[in-house]
Amino acid sequence: MIRLIIFALLILVLGYGFSWLADRPGDLSLIWEGQLYQTRLIVAASALIALIAAVMVLWWLARVIWTSPHSVTRYFRARKRDRGYQALSTGLIAAGAGNALMARKMAARSRGLIRADQEPLIALLEAQAALIEGRHDEARAKFEAMANDPETRELGLRGLYLEAKRLGANEAARQYAEKAADNAPYLPWAAQATLEYRSQAGRWDDAIRLLEQQKAARVIEKAEADRLRAVLLTARATEKLENDPAGARDDAIHALKLSADFEPAAIVAAKALFREDKLRKAASILEQSWKADPHPEIGQTYVRARSGDSAADRLKRSERLENLRPNNIESLLLVAKAALDTQDFAKARSKAEAAARIEPREAAFLLLADIEEAETGDQGRVRHWLAQALKAPRDPAWVADGFVSDKWLPLSPITGQLDAFVWKAPFGQVEGPVEDGSAISIDRALKTLPPVRDTRPESPANDHRIIELERAATIAEAARPTAVAPATPTRQTQDATPETRPFFGGRPDDPGVRNPTAEPEPKTRLRLF
Repeated sequence: MIRLIIFALLILVLGYGFSWLADRPGDLSLIWEGQLYQTRLIVAASALIALIAAVMVLWWLARVIWTSPHSVTRYFRARKRDRGYQALSTGLIAAGAGNALMARKMAARSRGLIRADQEPLIALLEAQAALIEGRHDEARAKFEAMANDPETRELGLRGLYLEAKRLGANEAARQYAEKAADNAPYLPWAAQATLEYRSQAGRWDDAIRLLEQQKAARVIEKAEADRLRAVLLTARATEKLENDPAGARDDAIHALKLSADFEPAAIVAAKALFREDKLRKAASILEQSWKADPHPEIGQTYVRARSGDSAADRLKRSERLENLRPNNIESLLLVAKAALDTQDFAKARSKAEAAARIEPREAAFLLLADIEEAETGDQGRVRHWLAQALKAPRDPAWVADGFVSDKWLPLSPITGQLDAFVWKAPFGQVEGPVEDGSAISIDRALKTLPPVRDTRPESPANDHRIIELERAATIAEAARPTAVAPATPTRQTQDATPETRPFFGGRPDDPGVRNPTAEPEPKTRLRLF
């Protein structure tokens, strides 16, 4: 386009020049060797321009003839290179599709058409074809050759890393990842793998330093980098908690500044402050975290801040947290547990039932079973609440890759992924009933709750059913005087005469069953729960 514009401008300039000369006629005289040559100015200008054009054409023809061998050679070389790149492209597509035969064929053709030292993709195609065919030794040799070439070093290291992971050579994979991360910290796979390896080894300082390099290279977003840094700082603070409470406190507080809703950081910071006898500041941190998101571990840490507190003191602290987040299941369960420790069964029961109404969860019904055990000792009622707990959804826990942990961990023990644990219901259990089609309800559970069992000595302590026998009248023999007939023997005679009892069919020894020879007594009501 630019050349076309330049050509048009040149034509306009020439046209304007000839028009200007035509409007100003004149003669041009030339004396050469005594001869006078005279012509018009416009003719002389035209001849000069024609001469210049002819010289240019002749120069172009001479140049074309002179450079024609090189031009022909370059043409055929470019054509060969194009065919080689076409074969290379076809081979890479075949390797991606898993066609090992086509990939190997195209790799050989590409090597014959293109110089391998000029195109490193040929080595990659050959390595991919070897991997598809299962010739891993050849593939590793190709990757090692690429790792020694500065142009393909990163590609070769990634191939060697994946091969080491496939073989389970974790130490070799770690070395390849760290070498790639040192040379190019902007590589996501190398930086992530190195970060996880250093975290698994407890090298928190090196992991934090690498994370800062990633953040500076803008490999990861600022929010994600702050979150991972908070996780690493919390992990380092956990290790420092026993021997260096001040260092643990600084790391945990820094982690809270990076991620304000990170509960493990708040717990570690509070425990470090407790060791330094800074109870007020620790309580303030836990209260802020509780306001943001009530977590049972935060509640337990807050309630048991001082080991010398009585059960009443712990109840007051739990009620303070309930005031911060009222009508919350974690607040209600925390108060119910504290009330149970103080033997305030009425408050414990009401709070636990309120928590079950908000969210009928396993912890609420288990707590009701504990309250029943402590208050009445009625095993039937305890088993009733335990049955409800079995049908209720499970409580949230720290879950990572299907692994359930009783405490937060910085890494997944299954895959080694950093910041993998999430507070949720284990195994992704769906909401709803477990056994039948009716939803779990505390009101339904209260309606079907058995009454308190009779605790008389003759009542069995571990009977699965509660049987109550209510008699309408006393035994007729004791309540009514009897007339002695002449033929009827006296009681002394009866006692003296041995009674013959059949081996089978005799009346039981239970005193609650009357003599079948006696007069019928009023009916007994039997209730089964």
